[in-house]
Amino acid sequence: MSSIVILTGSMRKNGNTARLAESFAAGASENNNVEIVSVAEYNVAPCTGCNSCFTREGGACFQKDDMVKIYEKLKNADIVVIASPVYFYGISAQLKAVVDRLHTPMRNTFHIKKLGLLLVGAAELPNLFEPIIMQYQMVLDFFKLESIGKVLVRGVKDIGDIENSSALKEAYELGKSLV
Repeated sequence: MSSIVILTGSMRKNGNTARLAESFAAGASENNNVEIVSVAEYNVAPCTGCNSCFTREGGACFQKDDMVKIYEKLKNADIVVIASPVYFYGISAQLKAVVDRLHTPMRNTFHIKKLGLLLVGAAELPNLFEPIIMQYQMVLDFFKLESIGKVLVRGVKDIGDIENSSALKEAYELGKSLV
C-alpha cells in the first residue's frame, strides 16, 4: 500500500481538473492511501531563488507561508501526482509556485519514488501538452523517479466538459493500477 499525494493546481473547486483528480483518487484509494491537496487552498509564495534554504536548519525556507504544510504532506508520500489545467502551455501559476518551492534540500528527506501527471486543456492542439511533458520527463530523469503514467485531456474548457470524455475512466483505471 502506497501513500499518494495528488497536487491539484486548479482554482476551480469543482472544475475539470478536480474531477480528473477525484476519479484517479477513487481508483487509487482501493489499494492505497490517497490525499488530494488543492494548492488553491494554500498561501504559497513563489521561490525567490535566494538558496538560503541550503544554509538554514532543516532546509527551511525564509518565507513563512503554507508551504510548510505541503512539505509535511509530501514527507510520507511514495507517489506524487501533478494535476493541472493548462494555462498558456504550462501548469497553473499556483501549482508552479509549489513545484518551484521543492528546490530545497528538504526534498532529499522525501521518499517519493514515482510521479504521475493529469492535465486538462481547453485547446485541441496536437502539441498542447509538450512543454509540460518535457518538464515532467526532466524531473523524472533528474530525481530518478518512475512514471506511473499520464492522462492528457484536450477540448475541455467549461466546468463539466470532462464528463463527456473517456478521461475520467482512464484516470480511474490508472489509479486502480497502482497496487
